[in-house]
Amino acid sequence: MAVEKLRLQKYLSQCSIASRRKAEELIEQGKVKINGRKAILGDKVDPKHDKVTVFGKPIQNKDEKMYIMLHKPRGFVTTMSDEQGRRCVADLVSDAGIRLYPVGRLDRNSEGLLFMTNDGEFTNILTHPKRHVSKVYRVTVKGKATDEQIDRMAVGMKLEEYTTQPCDIGYIEKHEDRTVLRFTLYEGKNREIRKLCEAVGLEVIRLKRVEMAGIKLGMLPQGRWRELTEKEVKRLMSISISKEHQND
Repeated sequence: MAVEKLRLQKYLSQCSIASRRKAEELIEQGKVKINGRKAILGDKVDPKHDKVTVFGKPIQNKDEKMYIMLHKPRGFVTTMSDEQGRRCVADLVSDAGIRLYPVGRLDRNSEGLLFMTNDGEFTNILTHPKRHVSKVYRVTVKGKATDEQIDRMAVGMKLEEYTTQPCDIGYIEKHEDRTVLRFTLYEGKNREIRKLCEAVGLEVIRLKRVEMAGIKLGMLPQGRWRELTEKEVKRLMSISISKEHQND
């Protein structure tokens, strides 16, 4: 199928950068680049694959959906702004050229995989409690975790705020001063892992989300992001409501 390209000035207008006449002026002044080269009048662009910048800043059609994976570092809150002046994940994706919103959350002291998008349907699919989206965490606790402690957390526990659903927990590493565990959750309760560990007398030293719905963080560096592939987006969008809730 042939790629449909748009005249550059029309694309700039669609992105609310400028009117077509003003866009032509910016192009003639050399303020617009396509994939790093100065654009000229008559150029056409493929909005999905060409990188267009104006005054050195990337732009993107506001109507176009974007899906990214961010490696959130510790110390950042999962919000677009913060009244207390804390660092926000929005600061880490400011170069995406479009306003993106977090899918779910990771608390300030946690790190790892966080999806962000401007597609509300995508967000609803991944955060809907009846879909039971799997989320995998690498959790380091102080001292030695026992089989009894793990079993108590895995079967579900009644906490002050809520009762947790069963989850999968296994050992990754065992040391004298710490234990590294793998948690797989199927719900999204606030600070669930930390509260489970606290309830059985374990202190969390480090908590990192490494996988969500089968999509792995991999070697993406802290503080960096990448776009999800079409295959990854289709996989995430196809998550269905779990069988036990289909008739609710």
